[in-house]
Amino acid sequence: MPESAEEVYARVVATVGEGGRLPMPQVETWDVFPWEVVDGALVPRVLRPPEEQEPARVGAGGRDCFNCAGDGSAIRVWENDRWKVTHPAKPGGLPLVLWLASKEHLDFPDMDDALAAEYGRISTRLCRIVERLPHIGRVHVCRWGDGSEHLHVWFIARTARLTQIMGSMAVEWEQMLPPVPEEVWRADIRTVAAKLANHDGWALV
Repeated sequence: MPESAEEVYARVVATVGEGGRLPMPQVETWDVFPWEVVDGALVPRVLRPPEEQEPARVGAGGRDCFNCAGDGSAIRVWENDRWKVTHPAKPGGLPLVLWLASKEHLDFPDMDDALAAEYGRISTRLCRIVERLPHIGRVHVCRWGDGSEHLHVWFIARTARLTQIMGSMAVEWEQMLPPVPEEVWRADIRTVAAKLANHDGWALV
């Protein structure tokens, strides 16, 4: 069962103390981070001129694709003939982060209507299953297409009632919060995989 808001808060206090600040993730080193500190103020970065062309994504053309190779950075918890659900190798600060990815090396525009319809059904089931776990406020469904060419979608569960973690900044909180206890995290992954397998495919944990 995912932790309650009180349990998450207690975990944070145990890590940094009452009123303490969590460590800053390295977002300021990201090339896409849109702010910088100038004269003590946080300001937008100056936008660079356009590049000559779009940069190649990881796994472009199916070559050196970590998603196809299964390099251990994402561990399968469920699959059917065309799709897989994976999780990171270790827990982060939010209850669950899962990825839904096609088994075939393709991107969103490459899906035919049948595969797109199946994507919709699995995504909906995954959201229902995770949001019905205790203490889950919402599941953010995110697709950023700039990192890897291989079709993959993020499902990020946030703890209910921790209102600072709402919205797009949940990704940053996921990196800042102390990790979820591994036994809690693994039990929740097993629950999600088993419930997804009740509809289709096979649980692998």
